[in-house]
Amino acid sequence: MQTLKPDTLIHNPQGCQVISSVEIAAPAANVWSIVGNFAGFPVFIPALAHIEMTGSGVRSVRKKLFKDGNVVIEQLNSRDEQAMNMTWSLIYTSLNIGNLWAAMEVQVIDSDHSRAIWTIQAEPWEGGPDALPGFQAFLQGFADEAMGNVRNLLS
Repeated sequence: MQTLKPDTLIHNPQGCQVISSVEIAAPAANVWSIVGNFAGFPVFIPALAHIEMTGSGVRSVRKKLFKDGNVVIEQLNSRDEQAMNMTWSLIYTSLNIGNLWAAMEVQVIDSDHSRAIWTIQAEPWEGGPDALPGFQAFLQGFADEAMGNVRNLLS
């Protein structure tokens, strides 16, 4: 008889990292009010139909429902209002994403300008190393479009 031991499918991904950074002509607090709202990503990601939240703050879970029928479920790992940053991890998705860790942060440039940075570390669910170039290009394009939308909303 096999002895069961604690296990998990969630781990820190090794696949690839993408960083999307935009400078925005707006105070950092205004930018953080958009990108720091874990439940508010549909504001700058038009492909999202809506988000359903369970809980609040660290450990809360969001279910992102896309207009094309795809689903992504993620958990908020950390959040620092003063430093204006947060991190989250993937729990489930219908997309070809294995594990994913992401961070969003806002940096002050001056009183009227800031920088929003979205970092994604992820690996594909299927396809292995051969899938990485296309997977990375998909993630980079997705993040760049979203961050461009944030800049357009606030500038």
